[in-house]
Amino acid sequence: MNIAANSVVAFHYTLTNAANELVDTSREGEPLPYLHGANNIVPGLEQALEGKTVGDKLQVSVPPHLGYGEYMDEMVQQVPREMFSGIDTLEVGMQFHAEGNSGQQHVVTVTAVEGDQVTVDGNHDLAGETLNFDVEIMEVREATEDELAHGHIHGPSCDH
Repeated sequence: MNIAANSVVAFHYTLTNAANELVDTSREGEPLPYLHGANNIVPGLEQALEGKTVGDKLQVSVPPHLGYGEYMDEMVQQVPREMFSGIDTLEVGMQFHAEGNSGQQHVVTVTAVEGDQVTVDGNHDLAGETLNFDVEIMEVREATEDELAHGHIHGPSCDH
């Protein structure tokens, strides 16, 4: 079976950045499963996997606009320390869920704490990065009706 919309795919991967530094890998554990066509992985990788089958190995370079997006300076803000009431220790690297102007939730990372001002960055950690994937397709199957209805695969960690 070839990878197409509404198929469940499991693949092993190693992800490196443009400097060839290891970012992530599944090679020491289980392959990563996802529902193809449901926007569960970055678009550039999903496009490259279309039509592949079990046993295929490929290397894919995903530019920022097809990965986690370009880095946007406007996603970096200084906010008053009082916005973090109830948090005794605020440190660089901490992440929080924040609500945007239109009510959407996103993750922000604290990048600086200076007196009563806290700098937060709403960009994904890999925004602006070219993503280099080394991939091996381990499984391809048809998605179940429940998986299609929920937009993701079901497995041991799913609570549906």
